[in-house]
Amino acid sequence: MDYGEQRLKIHENVPLAPLTTLKVGGPARFFARAESEEQIGAAVAFAEERGLALFVLGGGSNVVIADEGFDGLVLQVALRGICVRAEGERIVLTAQAGEEWDDLVRFSVEREWAGIECLSGIPGSVGAVPVQNVGAYGQEVAETIVSVRCFDRRERKFCELSRDECGFGYRTSIFNAEERDRYIIASVTFALARGGAPRIVYEDLRKHFGARRPNLAEVREAVLQIRRAKSMVIDPADPNSRSVGSFFKNPVITAEEFAALSERWGPVPHFDMADGRVKLMAAWLIERAGFPRGYRKGEVGISTNHNLAIINCGRATAREIVALKDEIQRRVAEKFHVWLVPEPVLIGFDKSIV
Repeated sequence: MDYGEQRLKIHENVPLAPLTTLKVGGPARFFARAESEEQIGAAVAFAEERGLALFVLGGGSNVVIADEGFDGLVLQVALRGICVRAEGERIVLTAQAGEEWDDLVRFSVEREWAGIECLSGIPGSVGAVPVQNVGAYGQEVAETIVSVRCFDRRERKFCELSRDECGFGYRTSIFNAEERDRYIIASVTFALARGGAPRIVYEDLRKHFGARRPNLAEVREAVLQIRRAKSMVIDPADPNSRSVGSFFKNPVITAEEFAALSERWGPVPHFDMADGRVKLMAAWLIERAGFPRGYRKGEVGISTNHNLAIINCGRATAREIVALKDEIQRRVAEKFHVWLVPEPVLIGFDKSIV
């Protein structure tokens, strides 16, 4: 059906599994693709007038959709386009939410604009990266984001949020925390360093390059190689990549909690944070809780290349994915008294299991 003057196409009973990297989940009762800001507004109006829940789907790389599907409107934001302007030694780049994230990274690296090179190979769309403040190999998008343009569902209008207003933290922002479901991201503006040096702080990259100082293109290629070795780059030929990437966040605990953990278990891999807290390695906890690489239970399992990835081994259901998630959380908590928080968004499930 067509809706409103903006000719937004509304489809019914659209399968969602093919639109996700896990390839699980049921259909959307209603589905629409917005290719303009006006169509975003039309989609919101359609949902509000019918009392429907609304879920915004990006590239489908960070979501687990229930087997029953989603009984509301699924909106895929498909705005495309990149605008660039120079401001002295920095490049201000605005990318529409529907652009592929890794395409944007490649676009920037090819022009020797530094700031997001270590975020190469991360699947999904530009509009999704501010939501959880995507980070990897020593960089976070919050470091380069200037502002985010959104549709404010509460005020029913578009607005610009500054980086500070986005409330970025470790894998968090207002978009997945206190203001979850309020904003629909339309575009993101970044400030990159023209001719800047690459960021080499992560141990894997330090080992890869040794004493040599690489350029941006070499760092991007190294990150892609490392991610491929861990099946963290989507590849139809790699069964381990049928996942959402890292399923759990690295837990952050207090210094006192870390001291108690170390006293009981000996040396525990960790990162000291600027605020005095300690970030643990979720993969280390998962493996020692009894989930080695290659662990399998029915049609779900752990990647043979990375403990953090729960994978669909072929014909898994969303219910099986969540059951393994629950088992991992429970056993890590029982052994280490640390609770693992999932990275992906769980859609269509009872809120008590999320």
